Amino acid sequence: MEEANQSMASEFIFRGLCDSRELQTFLLLPFSTLYLMTVVGNLFVVLLFITDPHLHSPMYFLLANLSFVDFCLSSVTTPKLTTDFLKDNKTISFGGCMTQILCVHFFGGGEMVLLVTMAYDRYVAICKPLHYSSIMDRRKCIWLVLISWTIGFVHAMSQLAMILDLPFCGSRIVDSFFCDIPLVIKLACMDTHTLGMLINADSGILATTCFILLLMSYTYILLKVRLNSKDGASKALSTCTSHITVVLLFFGPCIFIYLWPLNITWMDKFLAVFYTVITPLLNPAIYTLRNKDIRNAIKRLINQHMNSQDNF
Repeated sequence: MEEANQSMASEFIFRGLCDSRELQTFLLLPFSTLYLMTVVGNLFVVLLFITDPHLHSPMYFLLANLSFVDFCLSSVTTPKLTTDFLKDNKTISFGGCMTQILCVHFFGGGEMVLLVTMAYDRYVAICKPLHYSSIMDRRKCIWLVLISWTIGFVHAMSQLAMILDLPFCGSRIVDSFFCDIPLVIKLACMDTHTLGMLINADSGILATTCFILLLMSYTYILLKVRLNSKDGASKALSTCTSHITVVLLFFGPCIFIYLWPLNITWMDKFLAVFYTVITPLLNPAIYTLRNKDIRNAIKRLINQHMNSQDNF
């Protein structure tokens, strides 16, 4: 009996997206396809940057890093979600749950800072074009990416430190498809109201700071260029549309999950799916479809492949 209790104390049980067995079976193929497209799309962007010299610029270096982060963020939750569609008992070990929390906040926090870095890159490119190459040199780009990873890691460790030693002695059912802090701390057998406020404040400070910086950056870019030329606003908007779209897609769900929770189960699950599954898929599609340089790089890659086949 004691061993059974210890076993129960070492794992959590996911409720998943729904209770219907038939619906779960139906969702297996769509979510597997979405994850495959996410992996292929994001790693393809990384591969293009590595192999095509025309893309060896700061903007595409940052974009390649964003694609890699999106691949990692989706891989934390989606494979477990798809395999659980086939299971009646959707369990995860305590260590696995804490690892999910660490990785989601590590990659999510890192992506927030990386988006700010990409906004800074666009600011320099549009507002200070003559000094762009000297300001955004290779060394600075590497440092900016390292800073984003570091801030993401510090944020994730601070979140994990606040919940790692919580006593879990009651229900182990997490009403979601992955371990999310607001849901996990509800299972602790102690009053977690103050702790929940601290956790939300930690995430809120990072998310709000990044969002305000992004808002200020893109607003300043548009105003600055509009003052300098009549058609400048449209050109700047065209250049930054992809970045702004990705920012809205990423921060929209985060606001309702952590800063302004709705506490509606089906809506929380939808936002979680959008944040961890849909957004990492859309990002490479948005940049690929709207970016002429990447489209040209794809054409060069296809032509190179066709020429090599002809020679063979």
